[in-house]
Amino acid sequence: MAEAAAQEERYGEFVAVRRHGYVAEFVLDRPKAMNAVSSAMAGAIGEACVALSADRDVRVVVVTSSHERAFCVGADLKERNSFTDAELLRQRPVARAAYTGVLDLPMPTIAAVHGFALGGGFELALSCDLIVADATAVVGLPEVSVGVIPGGGGTQLLPRRVGAARAAELIFSARRLEAAEARELGLVDQLVEAGRDRTEALALASRIAANSPVGLRAAKRALRLGHGLDLRAGLEVEDAAWRSVAFSGDRAEGVAAFNEKRTPQWPGE
Repeated sequence: MAEAAAQEERYGEFVAVRRHGYVAEFVLDRPKAMNAVSSAMAGAIGEACVALSADRDVRVVVVTSSHERAFCVGADLKERNSFTDAELLRQRPVARAAYTGVLDLPMPTIAAVHGFALGGGFELALSCDLIVADATAVVGLPEVSVGVIPGGGGTQLLPRRVGAARAAELIFSARRLEAAEARELGLVDQLVEAGRDRTEALALASRIAANSPVGLRAAKRALRLGHGLDLRAGLEVEDAAWRSVAFSGDRAEGVAAFNEKRTPQWPGE
């Protein structure tokens, strides 16, 4: 951990980014509040996402938690309880920027989930491309139980994972799902032993990061932009993404390395 600490960057008080080669570990670090997303934390998440998006050396991002019993319990309802209507309205763009910041990261993203990932906490995980959860995970979108709705992308991201009817049942009932059911229904992608979520997510990220950074970003772009389109329109999205990489340095290096039976040295351009 000495190496990770030496490469740590802080964004405000509640977010840290640690470098593991080409993998950036995005740490939610408000343990005293189980990573409840306050205005200050939301601002820090958004700021960190802006920096990561511009960093061409980052090939994969893994979102982790510093709290041993929670990934993130969602919005800071204690803070929200003190807001006037005007303050809540002013805070909304800051909150949205946090969730869309994670969603819009141009490189593959993985959430490493243990313990509670509820409301906005689960929406942060849903904003990632893949979710690795350990056996202690409890996930859900319980916002209607406190008089609101999922506002960090949940009403749009959950049905894309599990279908409209299943998402409606989960959001309307506000129920929490333990790890095994979450995996069975497709709310998480990989289920691992308790305490192994971060280790396994970082290992998966390392395997992904061995591939072309240009190819990874283009593949993510095609997946995201093509989702929900009819087949012909989706194929046009794919073709545009293919053209963006076909004449890149990464493509030339990848083909050369394959023919020379060696490991590619990606130029990343």
